[in-house]
Amino acid sequence: MKGRKRVAILISGRGSNMSALIEAARNPSYPAEIALVLSNRPDAPGLFRAREAGIPAEAVDHKAFGSRSDFEAALEARLEEHVIDIVALAGFMRLMTAAFVDRWAGRMINIHPALLPAFPGLATHERALETGVRIHGCTVHYVTPGMDEGPIIAQAAVPVLTGDSAVDLAARVLRAEHKLYPAALARVVRGEAPVVSGRVEIAPGDLLQCE
Repeated sequence: MKGRKRVAILISGRGSNMSALIEAARNPSYPAEIALVLSNRPDAPGLFRAREAGIPAEAVDHKAFGSRSDFEAALEARLEEHVIDIVALAGFMRLMTAAFVDRWAGRMINIHPALLPAFPGLATHERALETGVRIHGCTVHYVTPGMDEGPIIAQAAVPVLTGDSAVDLAARVLRAEHKLYPAALARVVRGEAPVVSGRVEIAPGDLLQCE
């Protein structure tokens, strides 16, 4: 498929959602190609998995830089070198400065293991169980300077079952993430997730189905 958008995936760990995106992009009809994987941790298992898949994968160790801006400048240099169109965060455990986020406004997305705006931040599954919600899930959203506050692109819901542990719930949500993220990225790449007045405008009847 000609003219596919070039996507960089940023990870900090095993790259589970990264693998789902790479697998989706193997289909020639998918509108994006995974052109680069970057990690802030040189020992991230996802880097090895990406290289096995034939994807350029590099570490930009945040500990090697004296400031967040220097670290982000190194990230930016890699993204420019690989002519990246869109950045997809997949378990990237570093908060970006507003300046970096603004440079990638509308071109950087993230997946979060909760139905935002509920349970932003960490320990989402434990908090969901503590609160007693019966529906949990995951969200793909545009990245903005506020943590987990960007316009919502797509969500998938999963049930919270009696007797669930955080591990049980996390596994159920992760299966939904692996379906939702490739579908949401494709929507962004095709220009089908425009932000209007601070919200993603989705046509009636155009909700993603990720069961």
